Amino acid sequence: MRPDTPAENVDHTAEAARLERTAGLYPEDAEALLLQAAAHLELSGDRPAATTLYDRLLSSADGLENPYLVRALKASNLWEYGHEAEARAIITGIRVAAPRDPAPWVIVAESLEAHDELEAAHETFTEGARLLLTDVAEPPYSTHPLLFGRHRVRRMLGVAHDDWDVLADTLSSSPVPLDELHDPKRVWSLGSDNPAELQAEISRLRAELGTYREALSRPFPVAVLHWPAHELAELVAAYPALAEEYPSHEAHLATIEASLRELASSGTPNLGIVTGTVPSYEAFAASEGTSPSDTDLLPQYATTLAARGRAVEWPPQRGAACWCGSGRGYEACHGA
Repeated sequence: MRPDTPAENVDHTAEAARLERTAGLYPEDAEALLLQAAAHLELSGDRPAATTLYDRLLSSADGLENPYLVRALKASNLWEYGHEAEARAIITGIRVAAPRDPAPWVIVAESLEAHDELEAAHETFTEGARLLLTDVAEPPYSTHPLLFGRHRVRRMLGVAHDDWDVLADTLSSSPVPLDELHDPKRVWSLGSDNPAELQAEISRLRAELGTYREALSRPFPVAVLHWPAHELAELVAAYPALAEEYPSHEAHLATIEASLRELASSGTPNLGIVTGTVPSYEAFAASEGTSPSDTDLLPQYATTLAARGRAVEWPPQRGAACWCGSGRGYEACHGA
């Protein structure tokens, strides 16, 4: 989640500095923390400083979990303070790379849309949707903004509805249909003297605000804890009492997939997987004043990792690698 509080209500520069200091204390969370810091700098108006943070992340020797997300945010920021050519080059690179994460697609498409590049925005939204949603029975929550943004741009272009537009309206939780929310003539209703038209626009604005708040307040995923093979071996060797919880790595992986499928079948939304490490788990146990051997600590540890933005979405996007780390595609591994 990126901050949206107006600059007059919060010291964004101070908050960015605080997040940078926190990133130094928790290097495993540096990517998420520095992205938040860059967002605060953008809101403060110091866009060059935000670009510096994006460059710092992209030059990181440790690599990034979401490099295309960082590139997309950098491109959007650059365009806002006059570096259009560089922004366009980055956007072209992202489209060619075709990332499996919907967020970079949405960010670069919205950046094009914001600068009246409606045809290019439509192409970008469509490319992302085609890549991530072809032959997908139920679009994951993270892909909904792709469909909503595509619907909005197509409405402005005056293009006839297609199946994805119908799907977008079906997925929308707003009490006002997307056709009304995305009506390009809405601006005229604000200058109307007709009370009914003004009231209708107020209702549409409330619906948009409600949808926006829902997206911002969406809870972190219901996360299941995953231990890589070497971490699990180290964990059980150090704390033999956990051997009953984890009889083998193969059983551990099978239990994760079975648990997530059971949660999904029961209607639980927003599922994810967090990956644990022994040092991190020991530090968490120490902060809780509890022995790492306590099995009741494991779900608390998973929840804490998820709250810190460490969860990855389950099931993975079509064509993505399996969550278990085998290197195979999810469909050919645990998704089979």
